[in-house]
Amino acid sequence: MLGKGSSENAPDMVSIIMPAFNAAIYVESSIRSVLKQTYPDWELIIINDASTDDTLAKVTSHSESDSRIKVIDLAENVGVAAARNRGLEAAIGKYIAFLDSDDQWANDKLSKQVNYMESNGALITYGAYRRVDESGREIGIVLPPDVIGYKDLLKSNFIGNLTGMYNAQELGKQYFSAVKHEDYVAWLKILKRTKSASAVGGILGDYRVYSGSTSSNKLKAATWQWRIYREAESLGLLSSAMFMIFYTYYAIKKRL
Repeated sequence: MLGKGSSENAPDMVSIIMPAFNAAIYVESSIRSVLKQTYPDWELIIINDASTDDTLAKVTSHSESDSRIKVIDLAENVGVAAARNRGLEAAIGKYIAFLDSDDQWANDKLSKQVNYMESNGALITYGAYRRVDESGREIGIVLPPDVIGYKDLLKSNFIGNLTGMYNAQELGKQYFSAVKHEDYVAWLKILKRTKSASAVGGILGDYRVYSGSTSSNKLKAATWQWRIYREAESLGLLSSAMFMIFYTYYAIKKRL
């Protein structure tokens, strides 16, 4: 018997997990990008992580006008990993997807992925995305490989979290650990459960990059990457060093 949060009653539904902390500036544009999806069978679970701005009022307004939008209001701030986990606990969809409260999706993002997964039996899909600055100006496009396996993902985080989708009915739900690059660690664990993941065509969304953000701090990011190899994935010193070379190469390539 499937328990709470199962996908037994939602054969084709996509559960979208959106943590939100003090996201009043961008959260409505993120929600609108979900409302514009050409694929209608979705639920958007927004986890308000004890925001101190107008985030709760804005997301509640949307939930009151569309029953597919559900809000979980946390009394205490728990951080992005734990917030996503609260959303995962409540999710009932066959498919799980993620959208942060400052990112946006292309209108056909869900339809492309669901159609591909249903037609090809793929359990994990992802795709290309644009990198934009705070004002929404494009600063680059990330084009991932067509197919990747676990060892490929060790070389670089080819699955942009805003583009990733997996079949939770087949693979089960993957909860997040409270570590740096928690989304990358989660996708590594998900990919271990199957042979490969496949990219779908086109640009699936916009990922917002902030000046001074953790993603732009190269030394910290490299340190966290090394710890993922050694601690989260328990790789040996030689293997970790080899994958670190690949990571550095792809990090430079991504920004070029």
